[in-house]
Amino acid sequence: MKILILAQNYIPEPDPKMHILAKGLVNRGHEVIVLTGFPNYPQGKIYSGYRQKLFQREEIDGVKVIRLPLYPDRSHSVVKRSLNYLSFPMSATIFGPLFCGEVDVMMVYHPPITLGIPACIISLPRKIPFVFEIQDMWPETLPATGMISSQLMLKVLAKLAMFTYKKASAITVISAGFKRNLEAKGVSSEKIHIFYNWAYEGEFTLPDPDPSLAEKWNLKGYFNILYSGNMGPAQGLHNVIEAASLLTDIKKLQFVLMGSGIDRDRLEKMAKERKLKNVKFLPRQPMEMMPSFYALVDAVMVHLTDDPLFEITVPGKTQSCLLSGKPIIVSVNGDAADLVVRAGAGLAVRSMDPVDFARVVRKLYAMSPKEREAMGSAGRKYYFQHLAPEVQIPKYEQLFYEVMRSR
Repeated sequence: MKILILAQNYIPEPDPKMHILAKGLVNRGHEVIVLTGFPNYPQGKIYSGYRQKLFQREEIDGVKVIRLPLYPDRSHSVVKRSLNYLSFPMSATIFGPLFCGEVDVMMVYHPPITLGIPACIISLPRKIPFVFEIQDMWPETLPATGMISSQLMLKVLAKLAMFTYKKASAITVISAGFKRNLEAKGVSSEKIHIFYNWAYEGEFTLPDPDPSLAEKWNLKGYFNILYSGNMGPAQGLHNVIEAASLLTDIKKLQFVLMGSGIDRDRLEKMAKERKLKNVKFLPRQPMEMMPSFYALVDAVMVHLTDDPLFEITVPGKTQSCLLSGKPIIVSVNGDAADLVVRAGAGLAVRSMDPVDFARVVRKLYAMSPKEREAMGSAGRKYYFQHLAPEVQIPKYEQLFYEVMRSR
């Protein structure tokens, strides 16, 4: 097959899902072209080594990548964020048909929902079937994350979403809750397929703890609970600060918050004002370094605010946490917690309840090392049996063949 992947973000940006899929398909004998933007996420600045121009071609692991211009942004501004979500789809609408050539099937990686426009423009004249992968449920996620509150704009985006769902040959979703959401909107159940995400880092073996790394970041001698990733309104990490203030009696306990985002400064200020010595902030680390950090910590964390939308999602870091080999504290109501508990990989916490969070941390801390090790091992086992790329890429391949035949 000759497969086109349409995705606004692509490696070296820290969302490698589509590259792992593309590389896996290439290894299975297919030709893959990726139409994407110039890398700028999450800082909203074009990466070093790249310069915006009309287009740029490159090849990564056998995958042909075509980059098109966009408006980079990662600010609080609704206008600037909207320009970001409109600019790449506009570039793809204009230049996509010129660059993609003859392809058999197209994969569209959403968000943003505005990618539905170039998907249809590229698809319709050549009758290219496309699979629409939903990572965030729009428009619901926009007010939940504080991005857009305008009811008029939300209605417009909802109509665009339904139009795209209708035109797609198949839809893939990351949770059973997403499937229920689409069915409630009138999307045919037969069109929807649940494909859980795999780990951001790809497959890895947990290395031995690195004493020099532990020394560098002051992790030695502590019971470390790690959160890594974006620090924004949707993550609600002020709840962790609240819980930390209830756990100051455990002198060797330390929350390690690693990453960046628009809420990080506020979180650091909050911890400083409370004079909390059990909260440590680390800068965002290269993805290839994460296994080394997993080896140094005692538990990992998945955390989102209490919102009905998040009850039906499974954040991508859940899979990384399962693969980390460490017990998981999952402070997300709904599908994500169900997945972790079903795997026997950790403990669930009521979302945005610092008292319950502190209770579960005390429970985990009181467990024996063997009990915690058993949880971590169960998570890795579940991941390889159900979620790993080796399990799921053949399913994508089969779905692509099915939509080609239905054409």
